[in-house]
Amino acid sequence: MSTKKLFWEDPYQTECKAKVTSIDGNKVKLDQTIFFAFSGGQESDSGTIAGYNVLNAVKLGDKENIIDIEYELELKESGESINLKVGDEIEVKIDAEKRMKLMKLHSAAHAVYYFMIEAIGKHKIIGSNITSDKARVDFAYEKSIGEVLLEVEEKVNVFMAEGHAIESKDDENNPDLKWWTCSGWKMPCGGTHVKNTSEIGNIQLKRKNLGAGKERVEVLLI
Repeated sequence: MSTKKLFWEDPYQTECKAKVTSIDGNKVKLDQTIFFAFSGGQESDSGTIAGYNVLNAVKLGDKENIIDIEYELELKESGESINLKVGDEIEVKIDAEKRMKLMKLHSAAHAVYYFMIEAIGKHKIIGSNITSDKARVDFAYEKSIGEVLLEVEEKVNVFMAEGHAIESKDDENNPDLKWWTCSGWKMPCGGTHVKNTSEIGNIQLKRKNLGAGKERVEVLLI
């Protein structure tokens, strides 16, 4: 049985009850969770499970599908056993401030991508990452994106302020695949997102050259 992903049903939820379905040393699986595991470039949440700090959250599945999630819990002493058993009902809590930053930056990064390809044309994405500090999108591009960065930043900030609805929609054929949609845009994404661009506020864009033919756009909340 796969883990029910409550973070898809309500990404603003920061606490939930869950039952332990598997224990392997200091690693556990749950029947349901709000605790996002690193996937699609988005950093894992931070928080606790049954009062234990979560050291690592691992998505089990393929590139786009989060079939199951395994959590590695912090033990106070070497050799200590987790004071849990399969079937126990426990509480999951996540860092609400970090989650909100991740949601804002992930949605902002998608919007930045679409305004960038409007400005420079469609080029191969060679990397992306979302942390609570900043997001980045890396393009295979021979010129400097610095030429269009200020223009794109201004357009993105106007777009955010207009208050466009954001939805994470189910895939018709795959219940573990989600589609991020906003203002006619659509891309596969199982991350967590705000419901409206107005929640993001203003962003700042920075350019970083990664070498010949490689350009990075960094996205920061301001």
